[in-house]
Amino acid sequence: METNLRAWIRNLTNRGEKDIFKSTQGRLTRMYSGLLMLFLVLFISIVYTILYVVILNNQERELQSLVNQEASFIESYLLKSDQNNLQGMDDQEVVFTGVNQFFYYVENSNGELLMGNESNRRLRPELLRQINEPFQNESKVKKVTLHDQGVSKGRGMKEEFHPRGASQDIRLMIASRVIYEKGQFIGKLYVGKDITLTYQLFHSLLIILIIIGLVFLGIAIYMSMVMSKRAMIPISSVFTRQHEFVADASHELRTPLSVLLSSIDAVEMTINPPKSDMVEKLLTNMRQEVKRMTHLVSDLLTLARSDSNTNQLSIETFDFCPKAKTAIEAVRPLAVAKQITLHLNSPASLLIVGDPQRLSQLLYILLDNAIKYTPQGGEVELSLQNAGQQLRISVQDTGIGIKPEDYQRIFERFYRSDKSRSRQMGGHGLGLSIAKWIVETHQGTIKVTSELGKGSTFKISIPIEKK
Repeated sequence: METNLRAWIRNLTNRGEKDIFKSTQGRLTRMYSGLLMLFLVLFISIVYTILYVVILNNQERELQSLVNQEASFIESYLLKSDQNNLQGMDDQEVVFTGVNQFFYYVENSNGELLMGNESNRRLRPELLRQINEPFQNESKVKKVTLHDQGVSKGRGMKEEFHPRGASQDIRLMIASRVIYEKGQFIGKLYVGKDITLTYQLFHSLLIILIIIGLVFLGIAIYMSMVMSKRAMIPISSVFTRQHEFVADASHELRTPLSVLLSSIDAVEMTINPPKSDMVEKLLTNMRQEVKRMTHLVSDLLTLARSDSNTNQLSIETFDFCPKAKTAIEAVRPLAVAKQITLHLNSPASLLIVGDPQRLSQLLYILLDNAIKYTPQGGEVELSLQNAGQQLRISVQDTGIGIKPEDYQRIFERFYRSDKSRSRQMGGHGLGLSIAKWIVETHQGTIKVTSELGKGSTFKISIPIEKK
């Protein structure tokens, strides 16, 4: 079982670099496919709009032509019959038919209906109401939608019945024309044209365009994936060479730094007479700088190995409480130097599965960070608990606090919210980045809450048992 756990953690760690490139490639894919789809949507919108406008304008022209033709017929009839009004005309055999013509009505100057016909007699009250409502402009065509239940439209004034309960919406274009006889207003002609099939055509056309858009969406995503994959090749190559260089340089620097530290110790031992203050100060400064460089190189090597997938975790089942006590004792001299009180709240025993060395390093980083940013006389508290098969680690301090906008950025490499203060405290901006990596390789989460001037709290949650 332990072997399987090691393999699981190793695979999780090895996904680090791949996840970086996958996320970058994913963003490129979304950007490329988004641009392609934007052009496709614009193209579909323009084509649909042009067809919509052109077809409807053509329908309006046909309706206006039909109204003018029928109005001219009525005027010609009045002229031949030598009448100056439309009285009695409903007795004449005057029938107007046109393609998809739904109704025609003729009203006299008093607004009385003299003659007319429609495809659906049950809709006559609604049709009369529509034509009696004022048109926005006499030369414009009015578009209305009627709800027909039981009886449907018919071509050429022919009525068609549907089964009981069947209903549909009927879309009409209504145009009007004033009838004159010898320059005198006689009445008004209204003609309605059924354009339901036209709107059904628009609906079908929209569905077809959407289907085409979905097909091209798949093509666009595939092309975007291919393009983004090719774009990532040189980036991946440079990224790999960069991390190889950092790893190699960090590894090579560890040996000369160790030699320098040993040489400083040897110099101190070989000086028999008491050292002068200047010599002692120089040796102390040299030792501190060499230790700082050694620590920095070690952090760089850790991050380089994590990025290059060469850093493997050693998974064990162990008691975490002794590790916490050891970490507290390791940083106690730093706390004593600043008169900071350390507290440890933990159970007597806490068995977990993980890498003892890395989790101990996690505690040291968090405690060192808390002490570093806590003023003299402050307090730092480390708490451990088992909460629902989750290892909960909390490091709370009474330090300077963190700005809310820096909550996420403090885990970035080399990021320091206050660079001048960080230099004075000896920070180089890698500790929290390593801490975040350690937590994530153990499938955990790390969060921070803080209040300026009152302190910060780092909360870590790690599964106690890996599945």
